Amino acid sequence: MGVIAGILVAAVAVLHVYIMILEMFLWRTPRARAAFGTTPEFAAESAALAANQGLYNGFLAAGLFWGLIADEFGAEVFFLACVIVAGIYGAATANRRILFVQAVPAAVALLFVFLAR
Repeated sequence: MGVIAGILVAAVAVLHVYIMILEMFLWRTPRARAAFGTTPEFAAESAALAANQGLYNGFLAAGLFWGLIADEFGAEVFFLACVIVAGIYGAATANRRILFVQAVPAAVALLFVFLAR
């Protein structure tokens, strides 16, 4: 169970690295605009905000990787919970899809982290 939990935590961390890259470095590209459903004009106007948001996703990923590397149960639980809360908030305020892209995978990973304990 511990190996599965580790793989799931790593997958959530990698997902947040990908989101960070999209938001910080690729925000104005067709790929990021398609992923987030934005226009070229909106992407240009909101690039600084997206980069800031991307930085936070990077911090979530860093915390999850730290939890994995240090084998810190508390860090894994804390950062997965942060992802879940952010996903629920994002789904409620921005796009319902965020619930399934971020919160659900983090909740599944959190379940396996607890089962592995």
